[in-house]
Amino acid sequence: MSYPTYHNLIGGEWLPARSGKTILNLNPADHSDIVGAFPSSSAEDVNLAVAAAKKAYASWRLVPAPKRAEVLLHAGLILQQRKEQYARDMTREMGKVLAETRGDVQEAIDEAFYVAGEGRRLFGQTTPSELQNKFAMSVRMPLGVVGLITPWNFPMAIPSWKLFPAIVSGNACVIKPATDTPLSTYNLVQALVDAGLPPGVVNIVSGSGGSTGTALIEHRDVRAISFTGSSEVGSFVGQRAAATFKPVSLEMGGKNAQIVLNDANLDLALDGALWGAFGTTGQRCTATSRILLQKGIAAEFTEKFVARAKSLKVGNGLDESVEVGPQVNAGQIETSKQYVEIALGEGAKLLAGGHPLTDGDYSKGTFFEPTIFGGVTPSMRIAREEVFGPVVCLIEFDTFEQAIEIANSIDYGLSTALYTKNVNRAFAGIRDLEAGITYINAPTIGAEVHLPFGGVKHTGNGHREGLGAIDFFTTWKAVYVDYSDKLQRAQIDNAE
Repeated sequence: MSYPTYHNLIGGEWLPARSGKTILNLNPADHSDIVGAFPSSSAEDVNLAVAAAKKAYASWRLVPAPKRAEVLLHAGLILQQRKEQYARDMTREMGKVLAETRGDVQEAIDEAFYVAGEGRRLFGQTTPSELQNKFAMSVRMPLGVVGLITPWNFPMAIPSWKLFPAIVSGNACVIKPATDTPLSTYNLVQALVDAGLPPGVVNIVSGSGGSTGTALIEHRDVRAISFTGSSEVGSFVGQRAAATFKPVSLEMGGKNAQIVLNDANLDLALDGALWGAFGTTGQRCTATSRILLQKGIAAEFTEKFVARAKSLKVGNGLDESVEVGPQVNAGQIETSKQYVEIALGEGAKLLAGGHPLTDGDYSKGTFFEPTIFGGVTPSMRIAREEVFGPVVCLIEFDTFEQAIEIANSIDYGLSTALYTKNVNRAFAGIRDLEAGITYINAPTIGAEVHLPFGGVKHTGNGHREGLGAIDFFTTWKAVYVDYSDKLQRAQIDNAE
């Protein structure tokens, strides 16, 4: 069977891994469909990529930021032209349905246009000096070479969240795409190359997290790491980066709650729950994995939600009629199966799904039924731990205050949703829900690129994608210009 072979991008050249080893990229809906072979890189490849980035940084940092931004604007236009091709490539390697992969590419387009504007908004401050004939200001400076480690669930959108702000800020980048979905990152970077990005400003090193990722994290010439993935791996990244004093941006897991009050528009809440729980087959850090139902509407909501979940069409995402695609690999299927067993062992009631799909065409890939558990209590593991699959639990509550307490009782704090017609409850929820994102009368998924994205507690370490990414990829320099033509000693000569 013939399939394309891809190489690392290092210093503007496409080079195989030094080991000669490759990793096959398989379509999770049909394992006989091999998307391509990608390098299985090692520390030696990472060293070459970092050296190329370091060389490119010397000249890229001197390009005026508005000129750097023009490359991003051009790349966004190229992505617009290639949107359908890149969306189909993404569905083949990641599995989610075409409507969603088109949205993933669109998010990269949006990010390109948004960050291109930041090329003229890398503002500092001017401030009065405490001394005469002295000027004081602050300016943003690039960091140098930055390492980017990205996940498989949004294989173009999330790399764009990291690459574009890093580039416009004047940094050079080495990106390690997810092992399961490298092609979408290659397509994104190809758009940048075709837009005129100089060689070496962005380098791709493909491979496993254990070898490639760790080498990137520990490299002494890498000045910062931006990581999106699980909280467990994020903890490892933070600890290893600390050895060389690298700042680290960590965007990690979630166990996101949708709260539905008695006065909610029930049909709207059902639409939001279905989309939030089973969009991207539940494989989002913002996925709705807990639905908190006030007891007055719990029975009606549950009946309708279960019926609608059972009617969802699961299959190959290239089929426009399919609503839920496969899970990305067999490991994710095993995780979903394990949590079904855990939930049943804890006494939760299986209301829908609960099994892998293996008959007929399903046998070619990794599919799992949309799964719903009722009778769940807040202390159960199924209500507290991230599954990252099409598994959602229903929890009932009496009062609004109880709902807030339950929503906040977990280790994560990424996204929350509250459905109500009561404006007072809405604003109380905005204030009291411990999360980086709160939606009112909308699902827990659907972030926009110009707002800060990230969470609290075990979800993140305080940095943000979107609005806030420029803050991570730049450092501040204070500048003092003394035109008095004499020595002035701050806090000494000014004390009289």
